[in-house]
Amino acid sequence: MAEMNGPDRNGFLCICIFTITFWNNTYTSAENGFKANYSKSGLDAVPKNLPAQMTDLDLSYNSISELQISDFSSLSKLRVLNLSHNLIRELDFSIFQYNKDLELLDLSHNKLQTLSCIPVTSLRHLDLSYNNFMEMPTCQAFGKMVKLEYLGLSARRIQKSDFRVLANLQLDTLFLGLEHLTESVPGSLPAFNTKKLRIALPENSEFVSLELNVTESLELSNIQGKQVSDLITFLSQPSKNGKLLNLTLNNIQLSWLSLTAILQKVWESSIEYFNINYVNILIFEDTSQSLNYVDTSLKALTIKHAVAVSEMFNQEDVYRTFSEMNIASLTISHSGILIMFCPLKPSDFTYLSFSHNSLTDKVFENCKNLALLETLILQNNQLKQLAKMSLMTSRMNSLKHLDLSQNLLQYEDNMNDCHWGKNMIKLNLASNQLSESVFRCLPANIQILHLQNNPISSIPKEITELTALEEINLASNKLASLPGCGQFRNLRFLNIEMNSVVSPSSEFYQTCQGIKQLKAGHNPFTCTCELRQFISLQKQGSMELVGWPDAYACEYPDYLRGTFLRDFHVSEVVCNVSLLITIVIIITVVLVATVSFLCIRFDVPWYLKMMWKWTQAKQRIRKSNPEDMLPNIEFHAFISYSEHDSEWVKNVLIPNLEKEDGSIRICQHERNFVAGKV
Repeated sequence: MAEMNGPDRNGFLCICIFTITFWNNTYTSAENGFKANYSKSGLDAVPKNLPAQMTDLDLSYNSISELQISDFSSLSKLRVLNLSHNLIRELDFSIFQYNKDLELLDLSHNKLQTLSCIPVTSLRHLDLSYNNFMEMPTCQAFGKMVKLEYLGLSARRIQKSDFRVLANLQLDTLFLGLEHLTESVPGSLPAFNTKKLRIALPENSEFVSLELNVTESLELSNIQGKQVSDLITFLSQPSKNGKLLNLTLNNIQLSWLSLTAILQKVWESSIEYFNINYVNILIFEDTSQSLNYVDTSLKALTIKHAVAVSEMFNQEDVYRTFSEMNIASLTISHSGILIMFCPLKPSDFTYLSFSHNSLTDKVFENCKNLALLETLILQNNQLKQLAKMSLMTSRMNSLKHLDLSQNLLQYEDNMNDCHWGKNMIKLNLASNQLSESVFRCLPANIQILHLQNNPISSIPKEITELTALEEINLASNKLASLPGCGQFRNLRFLNIEMNSVVSPSSEFYQTCQGIKQLKAGHNPFTCTCELRQFISLQKQGSMELVGWPDAYACEYPDYLRGTFLRDFHVSEVVCNVSLLITIVIIITVVLVATVSFLCIRFDVPWYLKMMWKWTQAKQRIRKSNPEDMLPNIEFHAFISYSEHDSEWVKNVLIPNLEKEDGSIRICQHERNFVAGKV
């Protein structure tokens, strides 16, 4: 065979790699319900010979530049097609004429410039945003896609007539990517017939004129400069807001004064849920004006990823703005806040979330005005002392759920220094620095407890019984055995996965009969007799082992490592000592009885006696001196014969054997025996 040169060899290897990748993706997808993921595979065309049963196909982040009808004609069951982030320049919807079940088509982030439209009536989700369309890519065929729920569009020029074809559609969500808008006509956006409207605004341009008739949710992105004042004006006009209930602002740059102005307008509107994501507060003006917290429809305010560009500001004014709000729910996360004041008067807050900030143990210290608070989220802050956190909740009489996960909490066992709110039923202490002493500082009425990812090595027995506890998560700790439930009599769910459990404790079987679900996978189980009862829990159906059988495997002994507990078998005889002794005794008795019967049946005792006598005689002969025996010998041999041969013996044999010198003497019974003597 001729040797390949360099270029041929490289080309051959590329083909092999592509073929293997293609086969692996297709094979895997077949096992997952005919879903194939070719994202970021370096493809420049749609793969050929795809399975006809394919339902979901992901071809995003490739270099596909052209689509043909033959690419998808064989995929009659195709429902989801993702072609985003490619290089496609033209699209003819007729290529999908054989895909009668196609529901989701994503062509965003391509190079599309032209469309040839025929209605694909099965579509529910169509995304054509972020392409190279100069004008809005709408055509008459869109009006016939009556099942369409999501539509994503973008263009450089827009006018009101572009959207006429959408008038009859009952869209759930309409997205307009207008970042690259260069030309628009005033009033170019009509009142869309959609429940959710999402608009990415163009940079450094006037705020897009909006009229909302049936829209309930509005999301605006990229707000800065004059657009901020235009937004305030828009929020001041209830006639244009219509039935707006949910407002979301993304990527907004403004001053503190403008932010408070927006909050004031929202407070006076019909909006119920207000979300602000990625906000840069550029300037903190000195102002004595505070928000007028009139009766409001607002139920929840959420602020995420807020950054104060200026480090000099009046913290009292800023934090009081939020602490005095008369709403039920407030979330400020990923914003680096250092403190949060206790409200000056009884607050309406029922839900507070300050996760991913820099709050310390002094948060809400001695706070009496959060009596209605039911949920408090303080995840990922700088909290260190669990006892102080318990004292913080002691006056929150309605508090039911507290999340203190991902902090630096520790607890030193000082008697009677934990004072929790009396109604707390759910506590999250995951990912802290808590040891087993934490069990001496828990709310008495707790029902759901999260303690995963802590250095807990055991559960002390000398703790107050938590009679209400139903769920406990102890995953990713240092427990060496399945603990008992002596202090948690009503426990229904136990998670102890990813610990150092080698086998359950005897106390576990005695006290944990009430558990309905046990999650104990990914532990280094020692597969011995002690594990048989644990394995039988799943077979008996008395307890559901979550993750069975894939998460449960032997770690020891070495020759069983990797064996699923489901496949581990050991004989009952090996594990049950009493049964083993009983079997040995029975076998011994049967063996003795059998031997005795055989001995009696075949005169074995007589033969044994004769063998014993013979053996003794042989022993005496070996021990005696043959020379000492010769003088006492009377006969040298005894002849036994039948009566038929008697004449021959007497007349021929004996005379020939006995010589005249008397050296050999023969014993013959008729001649040498006297009757009655031995």
